[in-house]
Parts: sequence; C-alpha cells; structure tokens
Amino acid sequence: MVAIYFFAPFGYMLFSTLKTSSEAIAYPPTLFPKEWHWDNYVTAWNSQPFGTFFMNSMIVTVFTTIGQILSCSLVAYGFARYNFRGKNVLFIILLSTMMIPWDVTMIPQYMEFKAFGWINTLLPLIVPAFFGSAYYIFLLRQFLLGVPKEYEEAARIDGCNDLQIWWKVYMPIMRPCLILIGLLNIITVWNDYLGPLIFLQDRSKYTLALGLASFKGVHQTQIIPMLCITVVMIIPPVIAFLAGQKYIVEGTSGSIK
Repeated sequence: MVAIYFFAPFGYMLFSTLKTSSEAIAYPPTLFPKEWHWDNYVTAWNSQPFGTFFMNSMIVTVFTTIGQILSCSLVAYGFARYNFRGKNVLFIILLSTMMIPWDVTMIPQYMEFKAFGWINTLLPLIVPAFFGSAYYIFLLRQFLLGVPKEYEEAARIDGCNDLQIWWKVYMPIMRPCLILIGLLNIITVWNDYLGPLIFLQDRSKYTLALGLASFKGVHQTQIIPMLCITVVMIIPPVIAFLAGQKYIVEGTSGSIK
C-alpha cells in the first residue's frame, strides 16, 4: 500500500505524457488517455537538442562514477589497512569537510577552474570526482574494517604488492559497497543542476538537468512536453537502481557472503 501511494504520482505522470494537452488538464482527471499519443515524446525530444544534453549527462555521470570508485576505494584502503602517524587526525579532517556546504566552496572553485581555463567545459564536473568524496570514503573504510586481515596476509605470501592487494583482493570484496556508491553518485550527478548552471555557458555543453530547466522556461504553459522530458530523465537512474539493488544488501555482510 505504501509503494502504491508513492508510485501513484509517477504513474499518473507517465500516462499523462500520452494524452493531449486539453485532456491532461481536464477536470475531473482521468488516468488513462482516450487516445495514446506516442508521438508526444518525439515532438518534445526534437524541440531542443536533448540528444546532446543526454550525451553530456552520460559522459559526466560515467566518468564521475569511475573517479569516485577508484579514488574513494584507494583512500579508504589506506585508512583501513595502514597505521601511520597522524592517521586519525587526517581522517577527522577528512570527515570535517562533510560539514562544509558546497555553497561555501562554490566561488573559490569557480575562481580555480577559471584560472585553469576549464569554464564552459565538462572538466569542472568530472575532475573533482577523481579526488574522492568524504562520505564515500567513510562508507568504504567502515566496510573494510570488517574484512579479515587474513586476505591481505595470504596475498602478501603469494607475492602481491600493495596496489595488487587493493585491486585484486579488496576491490572484488568491496563490490557490493562500490555498487552502492556508484548508484548514489549516479543519482546525485544525474540530477545535479547547480554545478552545470555555474560552470557551463554554451548550450552545447548543457547536461540534461540544465537543459530540462531551460526547456521549462520556454514551455511553461505546455505541460505535455515537460512531462515527456521529465519521464526520460527519470528512466536512467531507475534502471541503474533496479540493476544494482540486489548488491546493496550484500554490502552489510562484509567479505562473507
């Protein structure tokens, strides 16, 4: 019953995309359209360069996900498996960055990326992901603390160095947690509006979230095209979640399945 309650608005939106404009705003509302207008999606998609927006969003999402997985897993492995002077202090400093809202660092980052000549490119949206996220590092570190050290000792006996242990031993063990981090990053980056709005100026560089916002500004009175593009934007995160949800529960079991 709870699932139906939360799904009902999305179901109504989905069926409304196949109605005419007059039928969509009719009262009392109807769930199913009298005539199924599948061409509404084609018309809405071709009204703006949404193919370009979609590809930009895919590029940013894929590369940031790869960057977060590689950097966060490597840093978490260092914090979880190495004992060195100042480790706890560094970890506290890392966690303290979670208390600083992005709005505070927004202007310094803009100035930095402008000095690099990256404004109006996708680099400001991609490169920071390769330096990790405090929240994801924390999740992976806590996960690795529950993994027995015997795996590492056995790998060293077999002649693995530190990077080989991280890549060949711990990365497969961390797969459920890495998939969870990937899903969280996909949802966050795919729906990000403020970042592209600040760093991107040319419409050919727009992501789908920014393109949808500008599209709404042009078509405020045309509800059907807005609903069609909104449905298209929802589909990729939903597919990613459905594909990876079975691994999320495994993330709580450590290295023992």
